Amino acid sequence: MNLSTIAVQLYTLRDFCKTEADLEQTLLKVKEIGYEAVQVSGIGPIAPERVKELADAAGLRICATHVGFDSLLNDFEQNVEKHKLWNCSYVGIGGLPEEYRSSGEGYAEFAKKASEVGKRLKEHDLQFIYHNHQFEFQKYDGKTGMDILREESDPSAFGFELDTYWVHVGGVNPVEAIHQVKGRMGVVHLKDLEIIDHQQVFAEIGEGNLNFKVIIEACRETGVEWYVVEQDVCRRDPFESLAISLRNLKQYI
Repeated sequence: MNLSTIAVQLYTLRDFCKTEADLEQTLLKVKEIGYEAVQVSGIGPIAPERVKELADAAGLRICATHVGFDSLLNDFEQNVEKHKLWNCSYVGIGGLPEEYRSSGEGYAEFAKKASEVGKRLKEHDLQFIYHNHQFEFQKYDGKTGMDILREESDPSAFGFELDTYWVHVGGVNPVEAIHQVKGRMGVVHLKDLEIIDHQQVFAEIGEGNLNFKVIIEACRETGVEWYVVEQDVCRRDPFESLAISLRNLKQYI
């Protein structure tokens, strides 16, 4: 990890990315904080060409995205064109579609279907990546949903984008989870967890309870390329939260 490979997940700033004007100011602030890349997710209906122009103007790379799985299935060529325009090789989805969540068979079906999409993306030098929450750690006949996704998918076509917060909430050590997807994760979501009034809450990196020293070491050991800071809910100004996370991450560079 170095400064140029630490990015902001724009979902953190979704309330400030609804229009072109919003996005322009938001990207400039992200750059001013000290980040050099973003993941595009949760922004308003803004033309891909304008997103690219605004990112370029702010001096930010687009390292990854989140798109709908239905969009990948039904608008495949448009998604390829968009990612090529953005010079972005990681095509992510933010979670398992609801229709696959009720059984181990559903997870296996999705793993196979997503692998086929991933194979098509690879023909265009793009990589499919899957972002988890906590529900993937429910067990079906002794295996978690995440186990099934990992085992039933094509390792060359189905990549992962582990979220450290949700892995921990799912009852798994993030370091162990990272090593389980060695060679299959080019993008990781860094997110911290704090306990306040007996409740788990999202926290800035380094302000919560996760051990980021060993998490970053595991990411380095397993070949992670991009380290994306995400905070679903901020208890202060989101830009301040992102600045705190970056400040604390710099100790691991």
